[in-house]
Amino acid sequence: MRIGDAVPATRLSAYQQGEIVDLALTDYRGRWLVVLFYPGDFTFVCPTELRETARLQPQFEALGATVVAVSTDSVWVHRAWHEASPAVGEVRFPLVADPMGTLCRAFDVYLEPDGVALRGSFVVDPDGRVAAFEIHGTPIGRNIEELVRRVEAAKHVRENSAEVCPVAWRPGQPTLVPGLSLVGTI
Repeated sequence: MRIGDAVPATRLSAYQQGEIVDLALTDYRGRWLVVLFYPGDFTFVCPTELRETARLQPQFEALGATVVAVSTDSVWVHRAWHEASPAVGEVRFPLVADPMGTLCRAFDVYLEPDGVALRGSFVVDPDGRVAAFEIHGTPIGRNIEELVRRVEAAKHVRENSAEVCPVAWRPGQPTLVPGLSLVGTI
């Protein structure tokens, strides 16, 4: 998956708030979407990331973004983990089951020898195209606050196509117009 690529229409099962649902990433067209790939349920770093994402979910929602998380575990393992882990029990967004690695392979985060996903964070625009992403190894937890900032920046440049966001940009801070200068005040 590269910047500008359309997300696939693969339908998978997900566990969400006590229910098993079928979904496809294309179901979220018209909204911002954050797709979090993670290595596996009943692990050490993953629940810390999912808990932090659940804590920041209202910020994603305020931006018009939906969060989904994906691993190669089955939907039944997602359910058991949600019921057993206090951290994961806070999660209200879908935990997508990709046991065949179909979606993980499509996003190029699948570790073939291990049958798990790398830690991939993808921001998908309302047209269903990748606007930003970050992928790193399994032992390194993500900064979910930075992911919120990345959604804010992607949304800003989509709504203000002449502007670009400088390093560590936050809403309300000056942006740049290529060939001109800062927009706003310093």
